[in-house]
Amino acid sequence: MAGNRNTLVALLVSPDVSTTPPVLAAELALAWADIQRYHPELPNLAAPESLIGESSSACGSELSFERLLHEAVHGIAAARGVRDTSRAGRYHNRRFLSVAEELGLTHAHEPHPSSGFSVVAMTPETRRRYRATAERLQRALSAHSAATSGETARSFRGPAARHGSSGGGVRVKAVCDCGRNVRVVPSVLAQAPIVCGACGKPFRIAEAVAAAA
Repeated sequence: MAGNRNTLVALLVSPDVSTTPPVLAAELALAWADIQRYHPELPNLAAPESLIGESSSACGSELSFERLLHEAVHGIAAARGVRDTSRAGRYHNRRFLSVAEELGLTHAHEPHPSSGFSVVAMTPETRRRYRATAERLQRALSAHSAATSGETARSFRGPAARHGSSGGGVRVKAVCDCGRNVRVVPSVLAQAPIVCGACGKPFRIAEAVAAAA
């Protein structure tokens, strides 16, 4: 199970949601508990922040109730000692699909060459069973997304500011009068001229030179 098993070590033990935004943590715990009502062998969810922070995965990049059910499949497989993935957790095999079907998930297509049966969806019956739970969780996810988007907008400083004068960030072409060129971060060039050793003239950003011509 490789990569997925490492994630599950953090996710599945005893409930501890102290490091997650309170409302979202509570809703994730409630949603997980709703799944446990129908599948008692599912271990407890210990670290929901591991799901919130995971931006890309063979299990799905967007957190939703359907994604939570997907993770629950891995949880039950882990509890049973079933190896449900391979290739560092990317390929979801037929053992994964078998447990997924127990949880009301289905895979309508042939297995993907890279991820296998990873893309599963709730059946109509499963959607009806968990409708209230899914809607409640979605409201919490939307609120969390809005809050974190606001924080990003307030704190974003741009590539050059984030990297300071270390040379990180987006580099652009700068030229001198003799035609030589270098690639520099604009904020670094703005701090002090970079002088060409051949002609003794400062390098200037190519776009600015073209505009002045």
